[in-house]
Amino acid sequence: MLGLLVIIVVSWGLLHLILNKNIESIGIVPSGKRTIQFVIGMVFIMIITLLNIYIETIVLDIDWKLQYSINYHSILNSFVYHLRSALTEDLVFRGAILYILINKLSVNWGLLISALCFGIYHVFSYGLTEARIITILYVILITEFTGYVWAYTFHKTRSIMLGLGFHLGINLMNTFFFESQPYGELIFKAISKTQLTDWSWLGFNLFKGLFPTVITLFTVKLSLSYDLNLFKTKQSIISNETIV
Repeated sequence: MLGLLVIIVVSWGLLHLILNKNIESIGIVPSGKRTIQFVIGMVFIMIITLLNIYIETIVLDIDWKLQYSINYHSILNSFVYHLRSALTEDLVFRGAILYILINKLSVNWGLLISALCFGIYHVFSYGLTEARIITILYVILITEFTGYVWAYTFHKTRSIMLGLGFHLGINLMNTFFFESQPYGELIFKAISKTQLTDWSWLGFNLFKGLFPTVITLFTVKLSLSYDLNLFKTKQSIISNETIV
């Protein structure tokens, strides 16, 4: 919790010193609209992730076993852990620094730099620095594309809340089915599945990694095209520039 507080204070300082803005510029202060964005983002991505798991179950012929005793305390702890983790990463990669990059460089450069840093960060956070190059490139590609879509969402909504919902929802849903530290296989455990190799493995994992983010990007763009008040803002993230 102290780390989050430090990030918020540093973010506030950077925004004030460089752009003469306050922390509200990144849409972190809760409001009715932002809370709805957060909930919609979390529920939406959990449904998409569940669909992705269903497809994986069909393709790999996975046999799932329902945990004999579901630990609801662990599920709550997992929610809190992943909320804190997602908020920390979103403040670092899709908070003040992204806001500053967009204003000082351009929207495209800001989104690309944020996404690339997010991708490279996951190589270290997953402990893959000594992994095969194909594994490293795969992780960078998947997480970079995901980071780009979430950064795009931040730019369009002028708030971290919708992206934060996406981030929390996908991480939380995966802990219900897959091994993860410190929480994993909270509800189901795979007891058997088909193993893919070579190009089949690569093709399926590219689909598995990209599918939720592609659907997310399509849905966000569709929502914006219909000018839904819940998502679109009257002002762009760039200082004093109005969206046309």
